[in-house]
Amino acid sequence: MSDPCILCVAITGSVPTKSANPAVPISVSEQIESTHEAFEAGAAICHAHVRNVDETPSSDPEKFAALKEGVEKHCPGMIIQFSTGGRSGAGQERGGMLPLRPDMASLSVGSNNFPTRVYENPPDLVAWLSGEMRTYEVTPEIEAFDLSHILHAIRLHDAGKLYGRLYVQFVMGVKNAMPADKTVFDFYVETMKARAPDAAWCAAGIGPAQIEVNEWAIAAGGHTRAGLEDNVRLDRDRLAPSNAALIRRAAELCEKYERPVATSAQAREILHLRPAA
Repeated sequence: MSDPCILCVAITGSVPTKSANPAVPISVSEQIESTHEAFEAGAAICHAHVRNVDETPSSDPEKFAALKEGVEKHCPGMIIQFSTGGRSGAGQERGGMLPLRPDMASLSVGSNNFPTRVYENPPDLVAWLSGEMRTYEVTPEIEAFDLSHILHAIRLHDAGKLYGRLYVQFVMGVKNAMPADKTVFDFYVETMKARAPDAAWCAAGIGPAQIEVNEWAIAAGGHTRAGLEDNVRLDRDRLAPSNAALIRRAAELCEKYERPVATSAQAREILHLRPAA
């Protein structure tokens, strides 16, 4: 039997709205319920953003605290990963929830183009965010939108600037950034094996690339992410009814490639995280 595959559910993000898909969870209570369904479907990690009542992105630590409390109560042992992404706030506001000590937090270590803007991650902010994660013992998940981000993350980890085990996520399919390209994906995997053999990696595809990248990652022995943040559809003609439906689809690919879906406890062991509270 192959190694377990960690499934991460990206429940909300900063962009999708209920006008795009009514299943997108916006309020904290909706997010907790949606996360619980995905947890039961096999998700071991909850990648979390929070929103305001009008669906705009927020960095409010109180909202993150309420979400963390609810997920811990209803999804025992699930790994909680907060987003420090740039759509939700500016500067150090992006890391204002890190004192809540989630298990993990996303970290982008370089800038790149997004569909309508530059996603700015200047070196001083990256240094501050990674320092806060070390202070509060939060393991970063590196969100790599470009090869340079992977290489820089490896350098930072080798220099002791990143807390915990190095975990890199290849994000593919964002317009104006790295497309979902199998040749590039294979090169990313080989780069991780050659330059960071003790690290772990995962991959996420945006929009219609989600299921494609899920399959590439699972087949190659990595971990993967699915959810309404990245993709609101099952196919061209059908909206995804829930985050759980997208996680179940990824779990079916794990079965296809004879990889067990990792439990939260197994995922914590793989990623060298502290035991659940």
